[in-house]
Amino acid sequence: MKVSGFTFLRNVQQLGYPFVASIRSILPIVDEFVVALGPSEDDTEALLRGIGDPKIRIIPTQWNERIRSDYSVKGFVYGQQKSIALFNCTGDWAFYLEGDEVVHEKDLPAIRSAMERYLNDQRVEALAFDYLHFYGNANTYAWSPRWYRSEARILRNTIPAWGPEGLFFMVLNTHKKGRYPRAAHTGATIYHYGWIKTEAQLNWRKEKVAKYWTDKPLSRTNHANVDPSTLHLFSGTHPKPIQEWLPSAVGLFQADSSYGLSSREKKHRLMLKLEKWFGMRFNKKHYRLVRE
Repeated sequence: MKVSGFTFLRNVQQLGYPFVASIRSILPIVDEFVVALGPSEDDTEALLRGIGDPKIRIIPTQWNERIRSDYSVKGFVYGQQKSIALFNCTGDWAFYLEGDEVVHEKDLPAIRSAMERYLNDQRVEALAFDYLHFYGNANTYAWSPRWYRSEARILRNTIPAWGPEGLFFMVLNTHKKGRYPRAAHTGATIYHYGWIKTEAQLNWRKEKVAKYWTDKPLSRTNHANVDPSTLHLFSGTHPKPIQEWLPSAVGLFQADSSYGLSSREKKHRLMLKLEKWFGMRFNKKHYRLVRE
C-alpha cells in the first residue's frame, strides 16, 4: 500500500497558518507529500523546504485571478489548486490536509489501519474523520451545526474525483454528474486551528481571499461575537507538531456577554437541543457513510 499526502499553499506564512505542523503531523504514515505551491510573497516556500523531508514534492502552480466570483460554485480557484495536488498523487490513498489542520500522533496507527483494512474494499471510496475546531484560544473548541463535525479527508486514488470547491470532493459518475464519495470512518480526529489566528490575521485573510468566494464585501471578524453555548473547554492534549506554535492561554475563551444571537445561531441552539433530546445529529457532511 502506498499513501500520498497532499495540500495547496500560497502566502500561508503571512496568513498565520501552522502549515509546517500540519505537514509534519502525517509524514510518518505517508510515502510522499505533494504540495501545489502558488506564487507567494512571504516565506512560505522557504519554510516548506526547511522541513527537509525527501517525501515532500513541490508542484509550482499559477492561480487563475480572473475567475468570476458571482457564480454559485464558490472557491473554485481553491478547488483547482487542491485538485492539481491530488492529480499529482501516486499513492493508493490520497490524504488531504488544509494548512491549519493537524493530526494527533495518537491517531496515526488507527488511520493507517483503516487504510489497510479498506484497501481492497472498492465500495469504500474515502475515509472520514471527526473534527475539533479550536476557537479563540487553544483551550476552547466550538461545537454546533455551524461547524462541520465530520468530513472525508482521505480519498481512494483510483477513482475519477476532484475538488469543485475548497472544502470537499466529488466523485464523477459521468462527465456530467457527480456525487459525494462513499466513506468509512477512521475513528480519528482532525484538529483545526484556523480560528486561533488573531483578529487582524483573520480580517486580512478575508480581504485577500474575498474575490475567490464572493462578489460582495465580507463582514469583519470579531472573535467575541459568538454564541457562548457553543464554546467548550478542551481537556485533551494537542498534537506534538503544533504545540510550539500555539499561543499560551488560560481558561475558556470568553464571548461578549452583550452579543445578540443571529437568527442562524438561534436555529443552531434549537438543533443542539433536539440532538440532546432525541439523539439526532444535524451534521452537514460531504460524504455518505457505508462502513462504520
